[in-house]
Amino acid sequence: MKNRIPVSEVFEGKNKKAEVAGWVKNSRALGKIKFLVLKDISGEIQVTAVEKEVDKKLFEMIDKIPRESVVQIEGEIKESKQAPGGKEIIPEKLIVLNKAEENLPIDISDSSKTELDKRLDFRFLDFHRKKVQAIFKIQNEIAQAFRNYFYEKGFFELQSPGIISSASEGGTELFPVQYFEKKAYLAQSPQLYKQMLACSMEKAFMLGPSWRAEKHNTTRHINEIRMIDIEAAFYNQDSIMKELEEAVQYVVSRVLKNCKEELKILEVKDLKIPKGVYLHYEDAIKKAGGKIGEDFTPEQERKLCSLYKGDIVFTHSWPTSIKPFYIMPKDANPKAKESCGFDALYGGVEISSGGQRIHLPELLIERIKAKGLNPANFKSYIDSFRYGAPPHAGWAIGLERITQIICGLDNIKEATMFPRDRDRLTP
Repeated sequence: MKNRIPVSEVFEGKNKKAEVAGWVKNSRALGKIKFLVLKDISGEIQVTAVEKEVDKKLFEMIDKIPRESVVQIEGEIKESKQAPGGKEIIPEKLIVLNKAEENLPIDISDSSKTELDKRLDFRFLDFHRKKVQAIFKIQNEIAQAFRNYFYEKGFFELQSPGIISSASEGGTELFPVQYFEKKAYLAQSPQLYKQMLACSMEKAFMLGPSWRAEKHNTTRHINEIRMIDIEAAFYNQDSIMKELEEAVQYVVSRVLKNCKEELKILEVKDLKIPKGVYLHYEDAIKKAGGKIGEDFTPEQERKLCSLYKGDIVFTHSWPTSIKPFYIMPKDANPKAKESCGFDALYGGVEISSGGQRIHLPELLIERIKAKGLNPANFKSYIDSFRYGAPPHAGWAIGLERITQIICGLDNIKEATMFPRDRDRLTP
C-alpha cells in the first residue's frame, strides 16, 4: 500500500486515480448501482460501482462487506454532484484486508445511544466515532500547545520517577507497590522533583501520568491522570498565577484556530479566550456562599464560575490549614494563617492549584510537622533546599479535566483514552 493516500487528499488533489484504504462505514445497493462509504482519520468518500462498468466479482461483493471491515480500494476519481464532497471513486480493485464480524458489540454511529461504560469496554471500536476522534484531536492540540508555550518560554521538560518512597503531598491516598524488598508507591505528583529541578535550572514543566487512590465516583475524577506541571524559580504567587492565565489563553487560542471542525462536531459554540479574575480566598468563599476556613464544594465552584462566565477565576491567599505543607505561609511566618497558595476555577470546576513554595529548610520542617507528617520521610527533599535554593512557585493542570471543559463533556472519562477508576482496569 505504498501508494495509499489519505481520503482527504482525494478531494484536495487533481489526480485521476487513487489508492485509498480505511474502514467501511456503510454500504447499500440500489438496483444496478452499489455504494460503499469508506472512512479514515482524514475523512470519508463514496465509492460507486455500476454493474456493467466494474468487475463482476467486485460488484457482487461491494455491499456484502460488514461495517468496520478494513479494505483497500484502487480506482478512478470522478466529479459527482450527488456524492458527499463532490467526488467519488469508481473502483477497479477492492481488497478486504480484515473482515469485521457482522454484529458490532456497540453502536458507533454519530448518534450512538450506547451507555458510556459499555463503550469503554469496547474502546477500540468507540474510537471510530467522529465525536470521540474530535475529542482526542482537541486533546492532542491542548497537549502540544502547552508544550509549545513552555518551550518557547525556556522551560526544561522534566522526566520524573513514577515510583516514589513516600507521599509527595501528604495524605495517605496512594497506591502501594512492592519495590524489591521495599515498600513504595505510585507517584501522586511530580511535585518534589519539579521543585528540585526549578531550584537549579530555574524553569521546569512536565506532562505525564500521576496516580491518586481516592475512592471517587464522580464525573470529574479518575485515578490515573495526565498532569501538566510547572515550577519556576524567582516566581511568587502573583506571577505564577499570571503564567497560568497566559498559558490557558494560549491553549484555547490554538484550539479555536486549529480545531474548528472538531468544535463543530462536538457542538461547542461558546468557547472564548478567557480572562483572569483574581479574588482573595475570603472574598471568593463569601461570594460562593461558603464558610471561611473550608474548601469550596462543587456547587460553590459552579456558582463562582457562573458569576464570571467563560473566564478563569483565581482564588488566592488561602488559609495555611487547608493547603499542602510545602506552600509558603505569608511573609514566611510559620504562624501565619494565610498562605501564598491559590486555586483556579474554569468552566465550573477547579482546574489547578498551586502557589509559592517553601524554600527555607527549617520552615519546611516546621510545616511538615504541623501537618502531622514525619520530616524523616522527606529528608532528601528538605536537603535539596540547603544549598542555595531560590524562592519558587508552580502549579498543575489535569489534561483530561481541561479537555473535558473545553469540549463541554459531561464526564471526564469521555476525555480519557483508557480511563482508570476504582472499578476499571481494562482495556
